[in-house]
Amino acid sequence: MTDLSPRHDWTRDEIAALYTQPLDTLMAQALSVKQANWPDGKVQKSQLLSIKTGGCAENCGYCSQSAHFDTGLEASKLMPLDEVVSAARRAKENGADRFCMGAAWRSLKDRDVPKVAAMIEAVKAEGLETCVTLGMLDDGQAEALKSAGLDYYNHNLDTSPEYYGNVVSTRTYDDRLETLGRAREAGLKLCCGGILGMGESREDRIGLIHELSKLSPHPESVPVNMLVPIEGTPLGDSPAISVIEMARAIAVCRIVFPKSWVRLSAGREGMTDEGQALCLLAGANSIFVGDRLLTTDNPEMDEDAALMGKMGMEAAPREDMESPAKRTTLIGA
Repeated sequence: MTDLSPRHDWTRDEIAALYTQPLDTLMAQALSVKQANWPDGKVQKSQLLSIKTGGCAENCGYCSQSAHFDTGLEASKLMPLDEVVSAARRAKENGADRFCMGAAWRSLKDRDVPKVAAMIEAVKAEGLETCVTLGMLDDGQAEALKSAGLDYYNHNLDTSPEYYGNVVSTRTYDDRLETLGRAREAGLKLCCGGILGMGESREDRIGLIHELSKLSPHPESVPVNMLVPIEGTPLGDSPAISVIEMARAIAVCRIVFPKSWVRLSAGREGMTDEGQALCLLAGANSIFVGDRLLTTDNPEMDEDAALMGKMGMEAAPREDMESPAKRTTLIGA
């Protein structure tokens, strides 16, 4: 298990067999894979900024930014470049190494490409990795973003193909896969994962991981989100999943995606330190930092630093973000 390299021939039954193991067995396997591929045990920090909030034409049932739902969120225009740069500088000063920019669009419009490209160029000039999530992409747009210096394109699959229709109807699963293909063809790295706790079954969580495993190459970053229920959205009353179930999903992702960053993403604000520690021990090696994600709360920077200190973990240095093979110093958790 410790020599596991990325596979693209995982069957759903194989992933289900991993997922349903006793938790201690599963976490032991995940830890072996993590130590073999990321031996320093350090945690990557990403910061997320909403550069255009609200008014989205999609009806994603979990999202406060959809124009279909009354969540009390006020729509805004695209953020000015200088404000984006200021936020990126603050993020870097606070230890972030990747800066993610999100716009509440169904799809990127050609007229907005130059503005977003300027943001990417400016953030890149600050010495940060860049990531954007802008909705669906059309011909030539991914190439333009890549030319501006974009490193990652985020576009989540959200859930299994079978459960997807219960979450959103304005965009198909194939639409998402097509956008991921456009980004990959342009030479961009992918940030692609899903959301747990939307009323789906464990079989759907297994199905999500299986779909992600079929992407070749695997997404370089796999965010695992716990639903943050938003009043006014169709999924606002979804029953919460346990932190143990989150840890189980993260552990399976660590085994299936041995070379990828696995991010403990949305939902940390509602977890105890012990719950977050369990997810990190299960194989997560990336977190979002800063007190806000797009429109939901996130733990404060000092709380994150305290947690990392308690666990004996450190943030991964920027100069070593690209090559897990370089990591040689094991830091115990």
